[in-house]
Amino acid sequence: MGFAVVQAQLVRNPVIRADVPDVSTIRVGDTYYMSSTTMHMSPGLPLMKSKDLVNWEMAAYAYDRLIENDAMNLENGQDAYGQGSWASSLRFHKGKFYVSTFSATSGKTHVYTTSNIESGPWESVAFAPVLHDNSLFFDDDGRVYMVYGAGEIKLVELLPDASGIKPDGTERVIIENVNSVFGEDEVGGLPGEGSQLFKINGKYYLFNIASPKSKWARTVIVHRADSITGPYEGRVMLQYQQIAQGGLVDTPDGKWYAMLFGDRGAVGRIPYLVPVDWQEGWPVVGIEGRVPETLVIANDLTRSSGCVASDEFERRYGDPVLPMVWQWNHNPDTTNWKIINYPGRLRITTGRLDSTVMTARNMLTQRTVGPVSSASTCLLVKGMKEGDVAGLIAFQNKYGFVGVKVAGGEKSVVMVQSNTGKDGLQSTPPGSTLSTSYTVMEQIPMNQNKVYLKIQCDFETDIAYFYYSLDGDLWQTIGDPLQMVYTLPKHFMGYRYGLFTYATKESGGHVDFDYFRIDK
Repeated sequence: MGFAVVQAQLVRNPVIRADVPDVSTIRVGDTYYMSSTTMHMSPGLPLMKSKDLVNWEMAAYAYDRLIENDAMNLENGQDAYGQGSWASSLRFHKGKFYVSTFSATSGKTHVYTTSNIESGPWESVAFAPVLHDNSLFFDDDGRVYMVYGAGEIKLVELLPDASGIKPDGTERVIIENVNSVFGEDEVGGLPGEGSQLFKINGKYYLFNIASPKSKWARTVIVHRADSITGPYEGRVMLQYQQIAQGGLVDTPDGKWYAMLFGDRGAVGRIPYLVPVDWQEGWPVVGIEGRVPETLVIANDLTRSSGCVASDEFERRYGDPVLPMVWQWNHNPDTTNWKIINYPGRLRITTGRLDSTVMTARNMLTQRTVGPVSSASTCLLVKGMKEGDVAGLIAFQNKYGFVGVKVAGGEKSVVMVQSNTGKDGLQSTPPGSTLSTSYTVMEQIPMNQNKVYLKIQCDFETDIAYFYYSLDGDLWQTIGDPLQMVYTLPKHFMGYRYGLFTYATKESGGHVDFDYFRIDK
């Protein structure tokens, strides 16, 4: 449904109440597309689509697996928590979609291209070095560039197909220090990064996120120039409630917006749609320095959260094995999970021994949703072996889960919390991103092979509550509420709901998840 056939309605910010950070937004015809960051998740580099900038649904992922190495495969004591792929840049040029990203885990800058963003196929190239927070840019003269950096912003020319750096091409510093816009005494905060470059009416506009030294205040800074190489002049364009990083998008009827994200605690970094007014050649972001709580915009008031969905694990012929709302924690071990039809179930089998849920292969996850949401599942445990643990998790570095543990041949329902401190950074071995120690908060004997599990997350208070049921009707609380914490850089992601199992004594056991239901 496009703008021509819907009426203007009052809608409320944020437009998505889930972790969709580092957004890059474009319009192609009457359809909007937006890329985001999911770091160590697979598949990765999610792409969403919308007809009204308000209702978004999953459209694709740019890659299935970022790279095959020990970190992305959770092998040999390595992991990619807080790493994987970071901020992306989405562009449409001469009938093709391009999306670029970068990764310390691969040591490369990555560019993915396709003619059909929803059905693919995607072509992939990667090249060194790692260009931090790069913005891919196709200029009117046919030349291709990336703008990148933190604090100091650089311009580098690429090959015409964006497959690598052009030998002897333009390469120079275009802004010595983004944060100098704050003044000489305020340049020590978050260095200006998250570059997104646009060309509008012959002028170049560069959006960055930064923070002054004296206080943590995510800020939108815009520089403009008459030439891509500069000189650039800069201004602070928005400093309001930690909402920043993103860029411009226009509507078919000539209106302008900025799609940005705001830090919102344990739920993560969530997108806001911000009006833009042009004044004396500058894009003025917000209304009188504020992001409005409501906007009048053409939409159908559906307000779908298209990045989460319930799943009964029933598959008809032609259905995807997993809907796009699902992502694996790191690269999955494809030999040890499957969907079983009639009745539909997700089966996960253990393929090795692990001591913590943080290293478990084949944890299947979805985003949590604010302001309050819950997830539930029915767990079938007949196939578990001695030492196995399985369940439903509120997943972050400071995690909590409710599940089943097998010890001494007996099954118990358990509620477990990681032993991280209030800052989410304690109890982590030097050189590791993992919280490896945990506490069993409550353990209840169980004499059956089916149990129902539920977690409710309240993001007004950042507290998660844990429940179990033996019959699916009567729910009991278990353990202690979890004070959720958004940890940086240990995890760098909003909380997720996850389905998991791992073995501590003997591999080869399995569990079946009968369904996953999310309420919001």
